[in-house]
Amino acid sequence: MTLILASSSPRRKELLTQQGFEFKILKPEIPEIVKRGEDPREFVKRLSFDKALAVLQMIEPDEKAVIIAADTTVVSPRGKILNKPESEKEAEQMLSSLQGKTHVVYTAYTILAEGKNGKVTNHTRAIATRVTMRALKKDEIRAYIATGEPMDKAGAYGAQSIGMGLIEKIQGSYTNVVGLPIAELLRDLDKKFSVRPTKWKR
Repeated sequence: MTLILASSSPRRKELLTQQGFEFKILKPEIPEIVKRGEDPREFVKRLSFDKALAVLQMIEPDEKAVIIAADTTVVSPRGKILNKPESEKEAEQMLSSLQGKTHVVYTAYTILAEGKNGKVTNHTRAIATRVTMRALKKDEIRAYIATGEPMDKAGAYGAQSIGMGLIEKIQGSYTNVVGLPIAELLRDLDKKFSVRPTKWKR
């Protein structure tokens, strides 16, 4: 059975590797567009499932695999979904809306597997973490943007690198903010799919 990570995110790759998983990576091309009336939790759940399904269609018909897909979004204090900024100006607007306040980060993951009889089983779950960002001056925001780090991050910041200096408090899973709630994922892989990290096997 092959374990596949349906993501090219270096953060997700690192988190799974640190836990002792052996896996390969396939990147699905799924448009990250919010549907009208879709709330943040359902948005990330839908995208994670769509990514997993897209990767299932990419593998060989006789390849038996367990696929892990995930999607993360940041929700501003006013309830607006903040995906990756498309410009430095948008990154500045996002960070200005978050600084000095508490917002929510949602990550959803889907585990999908195809059994010997061709039946596909899947499990999708969304985890929420509350993040409080310290108060920032405009020159601090612009200096952070100048590092380039915000430009490929939902909400225009990364919790695992330079951006950790922006965070005052986290309530909930830290790895959820990075992009993959590892504790919850490990539990679901084990209990629902009998998958454990290679180094944990007896």
